[in-house]
Amino acid sequence: MVVLPDHLHAIWTLPDDDHDFSKRWRLIKILFSKSVPKGEWLTATRRARGERGIWQRRYWEHLIRNERDYRHHVEYCWFNPIKHGLAANPEDWPFSSFHRDMRDYAAPTSYAEFEKALADHATYGERDA
Repeated sequence: MVVLPDHLHAIWTLPDDDHDFSKRWRLIKILFSKSVPKGEWLTATRRARGERGIWQRRYWEHLIRNERDYRHHVEYCWFNPIKHGLAANPEDWPFSSFHRDMRDYAAPTSYAEFEKALADHATYGERDA
């Protein structure tokens, strides 16, 4: 997971009997928004609808196909702060599971692997809005 100023990315597994991503994201956004003081800039539309201006309205879901796909998406989370100019290196961004991953299990085995992952993700982007 990585949290950025205007969006976040997460890899998660829902319970076997629950496939309602929309409801889960809606609840996350509602509960988080209630914990952040109001004061962000709002468009006229958001103001009229009583919405907050801290979240994108949409979300994108992707079913992880295999271990390689999983690893690709984990690394995408790591490098997203770099992509958005918020950090020079994944370890510089405090709001990321990168730090846990480095401690626990998912770390590249060498600096060369780390550099290759960085190069691989330089052109891997989010869907255009």
